[in-house]
Amino acid sequence: MNVTCRITDLQEEYVALYDTHLSTLQAGAPEAMNALRGKAIEEFKKLGIPSNKVEDYKYTNLQPHFKGELNVAFSNEAAQEGVSTDFNCQVPELQTHNIFFVNGWYSHQTDACPLPEGVIMGSIREKGNANPELLAKYYGRRAPIGTDGPAAMNTAFAQDGAFIYIPKSTVLKRPIQIVNIMTGDVDRLVFQRNIIIADENSQAKIMFCDHTLSSSKFVVNTVSEIFANESSVMDVINIQNQHNNSVQVAGYYASQKKHSNLMTNNMTLHAGLARNNVKIKMEDEHCEAYMNGLYLCDKNQHVDNFTFIDHAMPHCNSNELFKGVMDDGSTGAFTGRVLVRKDAQQTNAFQSNNNLILTESARINTKPQLEIYADDVKCSHGATVGQLDEEAMFYLRARGINTDEARVLLMFAFAYEVIEKIRVEPVREQIRGLVERRFRGEFDKCSSCVACGDVDGHLGCL
Repeated sequence: MNVTCRITDLQEEYVALYDTHLSTLQAGAPEAMNALRGKAIEEFKKLGIPSNKVEDYKYTNLQPHFKGELNVAFSNEAAQEGVSTDFNCQVPELQTHNIFFVNGWYSHQTDACPLPEGVIMGSIREKGNANPELLAKYYGRRAPIGTDGPAAMNTAFAQDGAFIYIPKSTVLKRPIQIVNIMTGDVDRLVFQRNIIIADENSQAKIMFCDHTLSSSKFVVNTVSEIFANESSVMDVINIQNQHNNSVQVAGYYASQKKHSNLMTNNMTLHAGLARNNVKIKMEDEHCEAYMNGLYLCDKNQHVDNFTFIDHAMPHCNSNELFKGVMDDGSTGAFTGRVLVRKDAQQTNAFQSNNNLILTESARINTKPQLEIYADDVKCSHGATVGQLDEEAMFYLRARGINTDEARVLLMFAFAYEVIEKIRVEPVREQIRGLVERRFRGEFDKCSSCVACGDVDGHLGCL
């Protein structure tokens, strides 16, 4: 069922949409998802879609982007109506377990080799119904539906998404790649809910790849809950490459247990508007978290990264690095908060945000924050905003390198500090090549599957 919503009063109209289609939202969904819908819509009534009058969204007014005629697919058939599934997504020299979603709904999956015994990978509707106790244990535990309007809205409306579970002591040798395709000839509002669980002493690498394959407007509201249990090691790589008519509001909410190691890499290579909420809570001692991000903006694009690392327990380490390159009339924002609670003694926390401004009209707002209530800690934070180094440019020019090539070399050197932190070598090299191409002006929008290097047939990104 496709429904077109004409939005006037945003909050009231979306609540009316929910009330009208509640039975459809609940049909076939796992009980854990349905159990939270009522609470979520009540919180959404209070919070609404944030404007820049909301402190946490002061640099990004989302309300105008949720207005207009937006098509909501309330069934898998409606989401994939008229859509070809003849696309392939592979990183050269990297075998992955692939799972594909079209307009927020499960499409199909392909495996380079069989999954290890006990690993669950698939649609949250199917796998959640098959594993109700496991889903109920984790679903909704990290998504901040009481404080964040988009998270509450997602919890009320989402019907499908990815369910990934890595059982105890299982090492997943090949990454899991979650490919999110937005396509179709109508403007769409898409909800997707993902849950990723790494059980005790397990290891996994998860890649999110977000693509638009048609020129329609897409407003995407995604929530991903991530759980790194005791002694687990997990990498979460998020790669956004969407056209200028896309709006993505993405929340990544993670929880860590004792001796876990979690690295997030958030790479925004192209988007019309992207708002990324990346939040990690260390719920136990001896956790390690690494949070990295790179955002590239040109034209009139806007990227807003809002991060939060919560040191709730002692003896934990975190290291955060976000870098941005702003060109043309683009705008960006970085708000990074590190909280060290009273009992979180012997915490090490380091945060840095660096930005390169290439034109006089590009703008960036940066706000790094440390909030410390413990006294035995080592913490630092900082931010820089600047232009290309004239002395470095002169040095390169003096050695026969032309201005354009020198400019590309300096921009790439700036960005590579983030790229090199990706712990999957073929993906790191693929991103390296794509970023270099972007700096050389060889493409200003997705011409192929960004993380994967190729999309078969006529469905190349627009």
